Amino acid sequence: MQELKEKILKEGKICPNDIVKVDSFLNHQVDVHFLKKIGQEFKKRFEGAEVSKVLTIESSGIAIACYTAEAFDCRLVFAKKGVSLNQSEDFYESKVFSYTRREEYPIRVSKEFLGKDDKVLVIDDFLANGAALNGLIDIVKKSGATLVGCGTVIEKGFQPGGKSLREKGIRVESLAIIESTDEVNQKITFR
Repeated sequence: MQELKEKILKEGKICPNDIVKVDSFLNHQVDVHFLKKIGQEFKKRFEGAEVSKVLTIESSGIAIACYTAEAFDCRLVFAKKGVSLNQSEDFYESKVFSYTRREEYPIRVSKEFLGKDDKVLVIDDFLANGAALNGLIDIVKKSGATLVGCGTVIEKGFQPGGKSLREKGIRVESLAIIESTDEVNQKITFR
């Protein structure tokens, strides 16, 4: 998605440890008009797929997944991080290691919101090592639902997550794939 690449180059910053900071439009301050275009792009890329639910992890993926669910005219379900007093006691759970937080945490989805009749599109903001997507895929499998595929806004192609998922036969659509980053010169190269 050329417009996304241009936005990353204009507004993105490269931080230590290959962190690509795009919080000015994607995952802290949100450009809602742009995210609507992202949702429509995922709809285009998964055209013909029957999607009954869009699944993501709180919190950065919610805005993106919301516009994607709107484009597919379906419900959005998000996995909650950790334990919540208002969450059902009957849930699917998986563990996810956060690259940016350097910690493992549980993610949970109430069983009432995901089941064997669902066709699920998993959406997230970034794909690096694949931990978040693998955790969500694990929940889809535990629910008995059908995984349609995974959509990510930005994939770090120089990290193993995308390759690993594709080698498992999972359909992954990334709207921008970063080939390399250069923190010193603040340079990003796309695939």
